[in-house]
Amino acid sequence: MKTYIVDANVLMSILISGKAVYRNLLKEYVFLSSDFAFIEIDKYQKIILQKAKLDNDSFKHFSYFVFSNVHFLPSYVIDENVKQKAIALVSDIDIKDVAYVALSMQLDITLLTRDQVLHDGLRKKGFRSIQMFDDFLKNA
Repeated sequence: MKTYIVDANVLMSILISGKAVYRNLLKEYVFLSSDFAFIEIDKYQKIILQKAKLDNDSFKHFSYFVFSNVHFLPSYVIDENVKQKAIALVSDIDIKDVAYVALSMQLDITLLTRDQVLHDGLRKKGFRSIQMFDDFLKNA
């Protein structure tokens, strides 16, 4: 099974869409994320609930499924030197993304994002272990 790092933007879009295609993806691939994603998802939970395409009960069941199939890693697993390199890469893009970039670097796994600014900014700096989630979906 191929493994990917996903950021909160990807998780939120999966939750909002409620599409059945994500059930298959979550079974076919291994998705890892930082525990920081919980903070971001919690911050935007009202927006997620308002935009959700599913009724309340279906949304809850879908959320259970999503969160039981994404593996969250605590920030302490990231080496300090890797974290510092990630900070240097994202400091002028969006510092909130440091956990995802650091995790990608630490584990040498591609980061999937829906954040075009992050994607383009990191690619400009030579970071290649990043892919737009929509591009991933086209090839999955």
